[in-house]
Amino acid sequence: MSGAPVELRVGGQTYRVVASANEQELRRLADIVDGKLRELTAPGRQISPQALLLVALALAHDLEEERARRVSVERRWRDKLTSMLQRIDAALDATNVVEEQPAEAEAPSHDS
Repeated sequence: MSGAPVELRVGGQTYRVVASANEQELRRLADIVDGKLRELTAPGRQISPQALLLVALALAHDLEEERARRVSVERRWRDKLTSMLQRIDAALDATNVVEEQPAEAEAPSHDS
């Protein structure tokens, strides 16, 4: 990790951190944690280490749900693309078969 120390305020406490992320990114992330902490803590209650742990668990849960959704969407699109490519291949194969068939020779007419 490199960079200058950044002071972040989360849950009424100031934390000094050094990270490879830039200061704006760290502040944005700290705001997310602070907002989640406010959601999970009753107004007027002091922020405890347990509350911070609950926020970390809640954010980890949100992350896992989003990953599962992403994997599901990727799987559905992969299946749809595979199906579409198979249909395209089948259509091309059918076109090639029609083009490769020799033209039927005209039978001579026997008009007498």
